[in-house]
Amino acid sequence: MKSGLGEIVVQPARVKEVSKWRRGLKKTWPLHMMILPATIIAIVFHYLPILGLVMAFQDYKPWLGFLKSDWVGLKHFESLFMFEDSVQVIWNTLIISVLKIVCGLFVPIVIALLLNELRKEGIKRSIQTLVYLPHFLSWVILGGILIDLLSVKGGIVNRMLVDWFGMQPIFFLGDGDWFRFVIVVSDIWKEFGFAMIIYLAAIAGVNPALYEAAEVDGATRMQQTIHVTLPVMLPIIVVVATLQLGNVLNAGFDQIFNLYNPLVYDKGDVIDTFVYRSAMLKGDFSFATAVGMFKSIISFVLIIVSYRMAYRFGNYRIF
Repeated sequence: MKSGLGEIVVQPARVKEVSKWRRGLKKTWPLHMMILPATIIAIVFHYLPILGLVMAFQDYKPWLGFLKSDWVGLKHFESLFMFEDSVQVIWNTLIISVLKIVCGLFVPIVIALLLNELRKEGIKRSIQTLVYLPHFLSWVILGGILIDLLSVKGGIVNRMLVDWFGMQPIFFLGDGDWFRFVIVVSDIWKEFGFAMIIYLAAIAGVNPALYEAAEVDGATRMQQTIHVTLPVMLPIIVVVATLQLGNVLNAGFDQIFNLYNPLVYDKGDVIDTFVYRSAMLKGDFSFATAVGMFKSIISFVLIIVSYRMAYRFGNYRIF
């Protein structure tokens, strides 16, 4: 505001706010600098590529670019549901991801309950460490290991089946049904140890007085697990289960890409690998973008629904 002499007078409250902001920035600028690289990476690799979604509505040609490529509207989205291959890919994704979610929820709970029954802390911690380790290995490494282990010629698994049980070798990575089995089992083996941490934390929060009261009433260890441990774990189980709903269309690109081959495309090809092959191998960038955009929209809706369900049934806020 201006005074009678024409001078500009800044309100005291505004001066205090600006000075407070500057003092705070002087104290926290190292933290801002630390987060700056991550912010730049997020902008470059996560936000700028969003502009490329325009290809889903164009007959995109790399040599013409976004501005000169012809617009085709929803043509590629219509093709998504007309082509037999794309429909099969959606079904493959749903089947594999649902199996992973269900088994990946059940196995960590069971193993956590079994570990809770161990009384020797040394053995308990050793087992926990061993089951955690596969989580930290990439699928590039594990994929090579699995290919060697499951090889028809010389693979240790097939050698055991032939020598010990007199069975014929199984083409695990060349038969569609066996391929799905390998994908689900290997994913559970890799991730159940890490997923088990949250359930062990929930079990650690159980009041020991509840076990003592149940023991006084004559409850066995199994009855204590069913009537004491599981009810305490139930809110966490509900939250984890509902949050997994957002991963229904995420069947695991890294894993499948490192293990699949043309022999199992009919049973093992999922949306992410289909998008990769359509764009990078066939050069159909517009159709691949439309498929990826379809998946992103559905996943976004499912994430919102899962968070609201977790908030409603988990008895506490997620955020």
